Amino acid sequence: YNIGGKNEMTNLDVVHTLCRILDARRPKAGGSYADQITFVADRPGHDRRYAINAGKIDRELGWTPDVKFDDGFKSTVEWYLENKIWWQPLLERSETQARQGLGKTPK
Repeated sequence: YNIGGKNEMTNLDVVHTLCRILDARRPKAGGSYADQITFVADRPGHDRRYAINAGKIDRELGWTPDVKFDDGFKSTVEWYLENKIWWQPLLERSETQARQGLGKTPK
């Protein structure tokens, strides 16, 4: 089954939502987190739209989301902000620092 929230948006919309949450919860000394958004030349247009059809799980199981995207996303970001001890060690692993998806192995 595909599980979805019935609220399609672009990846850029998701990133801007993340930036607004971070601006409110952990403001930067100057500017907005949105100032860090950059686009890469090797994937133009790649992130414009991702979508799934979650109709089957609704039809067959009667499942629909209880939490709206904005509420669930905000809760998820807040969890990560409050649980740095869980994810910080992952950043220290060399393979997490390499750009993924280019067909090159990290050094």
